Amino acid sequence: MGNHAMSGSRIDLRRTALRRDVRAFGVWNSLGHSSVAEIFAASQLDFIALDLEHSTISLEQSLHIMAAAQAGGAACFPRIASHNGEMIKRLLDSGADGIIVPMVNTPEEVRQIIDWCKYPPAGRRSYGIARAQNYGFDFPKYAEEWNARASIVLLIESIEAVHRIDELLHFKEISGVIVGPYDMSGSMGIPGQIQDRRVTEACSKVVEACRRHDKACATQVVDITEETVQKAFDAGYTFVILSSDLFILWKWGEQVRKVTGSFR
Repeated sequence: MGNHAMSGSRIDLRRTALRRDVRAFGVWNSLGHSSVAEIFAASQLDFIALDLEHSTISLEQSLHIMAAAQAGGAACFPRIASHNGEMIKRLLDSGADGIIVPMVNTPEEVRQIIDWCKYPPAGRRSYGIARAQNYGFDFPKYAEEWNARASIVLLIESIEAVHRIDELLHFKEISGVIVGPYDMSGSMGIPGQIQDRRVTEACSKVVEACRRHDKACATQVVDITEETVQKAFDAGYTFVILSSDLFILWKWGEQVRKVTGSFR
């Protein structure tokens, strides 16, 4: 996927796709204000995963959030709400460094996603001029480099996807996956039971498949400590999403309730 550049301890993910041989750290951004992305980027995260699936963030807000993240040195990968070629096209032309796609279950879906994301001959993305191409000033460079540096990340969220994981990872254009244990547990008829042996074994099968196919593989860590992050790496994950703005505020709110409750 090309050479990667280093800036201090930061990985310049805007010049290379996510790679299995480089550890990376990200965070979910679900609140629609660029200040959140600026704080996350200032925290020296490598990428911000912009959640358009479970939030009210608009396309216009997305552009401002991506600009804030990238100005702070972090790449930005929007998670789209559905398998929607129009949304992907508009986000990429707005400057996204790649795309995170939820609920990918079949090779046919992967092929369609690649077609939407990559320029010919790898895909069928149409050529346009917008922020991604620096409004025309960088069009030749962007068009030449995009296919090699773009990240396409699949969310593996069902037992069907686990059963077909080798077929999904067969495509060289796919950079990696994020394992979604909550939706996976639901697809197995045990919603929310993410520590159930059947769920953990399914997640491990995805990790092993990523190792075989030389793909990056991510999990999310909510309780952020050196120990929990090391545990994720020891389990075979190669990039880690460190909670989300909503989780951070939720946990703060729980602590506030505990403290203020003692004075009431």
